Amino acid sequence: MPTALVLGASRGLGLEFVRQYRADGWRVIAAARSDEGVAALTALGAEAHKLDLTDAAAVAGLAWKLDGETLDVAIYNAGVIGPRSETAEPVTREEFDAVMHTNVLGPMMALPVLLPFVESGNHGRGGVLAVLSSRMGSIGAMDSNRSWLYRVSKASVNAALKSVSLDARHAICVALHPGWVQTDMGGPKADLTPQQSVAGMRRVLAGVARHDNGSFHNYDGTSIPW
Repeated sequence: MPTALVLGASRGLGLEFVRQYRADGWRVIAAARSDEGVAALTALGAEAHKLDLTDAAAVAGLAWKLDGETLDVAIYNAGVIGPRSETAEPVTREEFDAVMHTNVLGPMMALPVLLPFVESGNHGRGGVLAVLSSRMGSIGAMDSNRSWLYRVSKASVNAALKSVSLDARHAICVALHPGWVQTDMGGPKADLTPQQSVAGMRRVLAGVARHDNGSFHNYDGTSIPW
């Protein structure tokens, strides 16, 4: 039975990843920040852990919880959007800390911890380590500076993912753009349902090969420039 790990899985896309992988018969390990999130994951049949991904000690303890595991897919999903600015305007230290701790510090602590468990996935051939990023973090494709703190945070997590990919010997490390999705962040007028977005991203994760290590993909599989 293949095993997936989803971090930041209490709602939205994270919860949908858990739902779909469980429906396909996968064993799923998942983490959420709240008791309510843990309960929702348990109800789906996941092995649920309560975990604050901005807590260095808690993330370090994740390695102990995963001792002996092999992960075929590991997904870092947690993220916040922060101030919805319309231009490149000054941000406060509080806004910066809130966004960068979740969107950048969390992955920079967690991805190196997860990599060894993904290296041994897929029957020793290496699994897939993914971070949910955003096209808004693409410098090459940037055509707007709306929500610029969020953009900077996603450009930073892209750099973190690319850096971790250089340590991968068997695992395939990728950044994913989920599209504009009907979640709390995307709003009800977004193009995609969570079900559509996650189904697309799962197809990407199932189809990547070793030469895709360190790459950035849209939910439909097309490449996105860094």
